[in-house]
Amino acid sequence: MASRAGSFIDVMPANGVPVHGLLCYCRAGFEPELAAELTTRAAAAGVGGYARTERGSGYVVFAGDNGDTLSRVLPWRGLIFARQKLVLLAELRGLDAKDRITPIAAVLADGFANTGRFGMLLVEHPDSDAGKPLAGLARSFGNALRPALRKQGLLSTRDDEYLPRLHVVFVDGDHAFLASSHPLDSSPWPLGIPRLRVHAEAPSRSALKLEEALLVLLDEDERKLLLRDNMQAADLGAAPGGWSWVLMRHGMKVTAVDNGPLRQNLLDSGRVDHLRADGFSWQPKQMLDWMVCDMVEQPRRVAARMAEWFREGWCRQAVFNLKLPMKKRWDETTLCLDLFQQQAQRPLTIRARQLYHDREEITVFAAIERNR
Repeated sequence: MASRAGSFIDVMPANGVPVHGLLCYCRAGFEPELAAELTTRAAAAGVGGYARTERGSGYVVFAGDNGDTLSRVLPWRGLIFARQKLVLLAELRGLDAKDRITPIAAVLADGFANTGRFGMLLVEHPDSDAGKPLAGLARSFGNALRPALRKQGLLSTRDDEYLPRLHVVFVDGDHAFLASSHPLDSSPWPLGIPRLRVHAEAPSRSALKLEEALLVLLDEDERKLLLRDNMQAADLGAAPGGWSWVLMRHGMKVTAVDNGPLRQNLLDSGRVDHLRADGFSWQPKQMLDWMVCDMVEQPRRVAARMAEWFREGWCRQAVFNLKLPMKKRWDETTLCLDLFQQQAQRPLTIRARQLYHDREEITVFAAIERNR
């Protein structure tokens, strides 16, 4: 199955164009940024392709001659504005509400009958105003399609996390995409969204942003290595303390830097020291394990300040947010990340993503490369 999971089935949509390429989810309203990112990155890798989408749809189709090649040069971990990356198998229009299973099963049987099974089935819809009403259809259709595909031998009899996943993505009641994802090159969560809840003791909802960042931008081994008891951390622009609370919950000792007040439960923990100072001027006396920053400021100024922390050797790892402007957000993103990397003046591992709990911003993880 692994050798064919990225192959394409030529199903002719209404406009008569065969379906080849990638299907990526994003935050509704950021389709132009995702389209620009996919186009730029593919061109830089010497691979052709073009994006088609509608603003507010919550997804982008990136069409090209070879979907396997596109998937290889556009790894999911390297994408900023994509919550999920799927390899397109087919696009079906004009589905009959009385029987959607038969045409979908027929397409899959034609393309995959002799190649093995998918490990699991996800029936999804875009996270958009138009897509959310399809949630009920997605749930009920998944329950009906799953046994039909298992009967045909196209789907594992129980969820297998090592095999490619099959995605049926409804963008309307009679319009769906069939796509696949590889477990090592895609988000593990349905719709690419980790489901997190605000803890009753969290000082603010902003805690969810850092919790999601640690889940999405670090893998399991990195979390075990980099999030340990008694590590030393700083939270710049900490008030009211949501990000300090997350670090404290991981056993760290935190210096919370902000002229504003912190929630009392943080101070009572014995693990958070409140320092009334400006996050743009304060500096630690020795290298810290972590620095985090969610200050509301021009993204270029934040990027330069974050670079200073690495250049001066004040931290080993950092997570910070860059608040994006209303226009030319992809251009600003690339400019700020380039500025940060250049001004840090040392080799860094850098990953960035617009998280589900982000709004007009992206979240960046940076770390001094190991063994240096």
